[in-house]
Amino acid sequence: ALVPSKHTSTKEQDWTGYTFTAWCNSHLRKAGTQIENIEEDFRDGLKLMLLLEVISGERLAKPERGKMRVHKISNVNKALNFIASKGVKLVSIGAEEIVDGNAKMTLGMIWTIILRFAIQDISVEETSAKEGLLLWCQRKTAPYKNVNIQNFHISWKDGLGFCALIHRHRPELIDYGKLRKDDPMTNLNTAFDVAEKYLDIPKMLDAEDIVSTLRPDEKAIMTYVSCYYHAFSGKQKAETAANRICKVLAVNQENEQLMEDYEKLASDLLEWIRRTIPWLENRVPENTMQAMQQKLEDFRDYRRLHKPPKVQEKCQLEINFNTLQTKLRLSNRPAFMPSEGKMVSDISNAWGSLEGAEKGYEEWLLNEIRRLERLDHLAEKFRQKAAIHEAWTDGKEEMLQQKDYETASLSDIKALLKKHEAFESDLAAHQDRVEQIAAIAQELNELEYYDSPSVNARCQQICDQWDSLGVLTQKRSEALQGSISSLKLLETIDQLYLEFAKRAAPFNNWMEGAMEDLQDTFIVHTIEEIQGLSTAHEQFKATLPEADKERQAILGIHNEIAKIVQTYHVNMAGTNPYTTINPQEINAKWDKVRQLVPQRDQALIEEHARQQNNERLRRQFANQANVIGPWIQTKMEEIGRISIEMHGTLEDQLTHLRQYEKSIVNYKPKIDQLEGDHQLIQEALIFDNKHTNYTMEHIRVGWEQLLTTIARTINEIENQVLTRDAKGISQEQMNEFRASFNHFDRKRTGMMDAEDFRACLISMGYNMGEAEFARIMSIVDPNRLGVITFQAFIDFMSRETADTDTADQVMASFKVLAGDKNYILADELRRELPPDQAEYCIARMTPYTGPDAIPGALDYMSFSTALYGESDL
Repeated sequence: ALVPSKHTSTKEQDWTGYTFTAWCNSHLRKAGTQIENIEEDFRDGLKLMLLLEVISGERLAKPERGKMRVHKISNVNKALNFIASKGVKLVSIGAEEIVDGNAKMTLGMIWTIILRFAIQDISVEETSAKEGLLLWCQRKTAPYKNVNIQNFHISWKDGLGFCALIHRHRPELIDYGKLRKDDPMTNLNTAFDVAEKYLDIPKMLDAEDIVSTLRPDEKAIMTYVSCYYHAFSGKQKAETAANRICKVLAVNQENEQLMEDYEKLASDLLEWIRRTIPWLENRVPENTMQAMQQKLEDFRDYRRLHKPPKVQEKCQLEINFNTLQTKLRLSNRPAFMPSEGKMVSDISNAWGSLEGAEKGYEEWLLNEIRRLERLDHLAEKFRQKAAIHEAWTDGKEEMLQQKDYETASLSDIKALLKKHEAFESDLAAHQDRVEQIAAIAQELNELEYYDSPSVNARCQQICDQWDSLGVLTQKRSEALQGSISSLKLLETIDQLYLEFAKRAAPFNNWMEGAMEDLQDTFIVHTIEEIQGLSTAHEQFKATLPEADKERQAILGIHNEIAKIVQTYHVNMAGTNPYTTINPQEINAKWDKVRQLVPQRDQALIEEHARQQNNERLRRQFANQANVIGPWIQTKMEEIGRISIEMHGTLEDQLTHLRQYEKSIVNYKPKIDQLEGDHQLIQEALIFDNKHTNYTMEHIRVGWEQLLTTIARTINEIENQVLTRDAKGISQEQMNEFRASFNHFDRKRTGMMDAEDFRACLISMGYNMGEAEFARIMSIVDPNRLGVITFQAFIDFMSRETADTDTADQVMASFKVLAGDKNYILADELRRELPPDQAEYCIARMTPYTGPDAIPGALDYMSFSTALYGESDL
């Protein structure tokens, strides 16, 4: 109803007159009137004054009601004076021309009014009004294809620019996807119809004129587009509010992701510790050397491959936790409280339990390997001695149970008796071996040898047989003694046989013992031990000439018997009846002893060389460990000094620390080389090292602590940078804070105690009583540990001037999106916010329960408060 008829004569005046008339009527209708002809209807000045009152919201001077020309000029002058009072220069426009109906002057005056009251306030980023309106159009239409707004004439000819502006702010009004660039009439009419029907913007342009004109009128287009700007100005506030909400939500979402990452990493690390501790606490020994050495190899893999990444994870977890707390503090959010059992202290406690379980495990493994080595040595010795004894006793019971004396002649009986006496001597000589066998079995039992049952059974069998031989020997001796009457014949030879048997038996036993000792395996761990064995062997070799004399004497007895037999032609029945030992056997065993001596020499020489190599490995390890150990300690002390001293900016300190960290990491090959030497020592079964007080365990723990400490120190400086930048602290202020802190950190621990902190505050001008100091302490030491860290100190010093977002600001932003309602709807959130952030809000907002609630109303107030930790989401 407010669209004017085209009336002006020229094409340009036709354009602008049509548009300006529609623009004027869009305001005059608020006062209940309108104009039909822009050149005629403002001539008396009455509607002109009314138009200015509507668009300015101010009252003008009272108009003249007379019909005379002078009255009309007076009214128009009042209008022009009001326009001039708003800082607008009216060039060549006078009241007479308006009263006379001058079309060009009238349109010029209306354009001046439009510029001042509809366009002048549209200024984006300190540009002119025209540039500001153009920039607004470009930003709003940037995402739309086929739209490129560069001016206020030909850029609008296809109508897509108008449609894009509407769709950007009210997407439900236009299906932009169905519009075509080659159908400008449809596009223009669609925009004009929708704007009039839904946005209360009357049609100010004609689609046919725009399409048919080579260059549409700039003033008309600007006038019409300015109406879009004002129609959507409320939307601008909503966008600002939405941006503020998005920024706050982004902070919360990022923090929640960091919390999830912390929880996941903490859970994984605690689970690994939970699985690993029982393995380290399992001290049940294996039965075999091979199985125990496999356990040792598994432990080496754990220390070399599995644990180092977990040390890094633990350190990273602490760094992530500190960084997260800093971000929460800087964004005015409550501190992060991990799930129960997943605090940094819980992880440190679990780690302590892990290292407690780990402590002594390697030593236990090596002791068990040493025990098994000893057991294998003893078991082999038991088997050798048992086999020798069992070979000697073979057939002895049957021999002792013979009753050959019942049918023997007197000489035979004498021979049998002497033979038995020789056997008794031989039996007594084997007593030591049986006792040794029993002693070895007892030691195997005490050392918990896994195959003790079979050892015990074999030992019991030997002891039982030994007891049986003793009983049978006694019975046969008694039987022979009871049967003898007169034993004279062949006495000399018989005595010689007996003497041979008596001397041959112990000498034979000595040779067997010597052969056993010369072939005996040995186990030593030091050069001193092998030197002891070598000394004993030299002492044994010194006895060989005397032994050879005894051998010659025994062989001399045998030669004397042969001489008597040959001289007196004695008829001898068989060999020496008192012993099975013969000169050939004595000579064979003597040759064997002589052969074994140089073999034993060689074995001792080889073992001596092995012990010398072991000593070289000890010294090689010690030489490195005695350098690396103090180096680690020195670096730990230097890091401690760096963390409390102040040199240059925080960035300088970071650069220094990272270079320092790089130099430490570059030292890692020396640690690896020491690990390699340590493995050589373990593979050589070396169990002690008198040349150093440092064990590989000391070095490993020190190295891990060094890496963790430098990483933590770097993280502390990074958090100080975060705090400085977020709080707007200058480097000079940061230096002043650091100098004050260092001065009152009297114990040089990197922390102030409460009294030092109080003195520090007083020195900086704080005048406070006990209650105020207690309040400050609750801020800087919330866990009541009695110490104040540098991070807590600078947080306190800068918190009063912090420029942070607040729950009230977010609440006000939601109120804008909600159109001043006390609640907001899900559709409103989806319309104003990006999809993921809209759904984030919808999922967490509780239903609104106020008296003005409607179905689906959501409580944005409690949600805003909860974002800052003042209640639970």
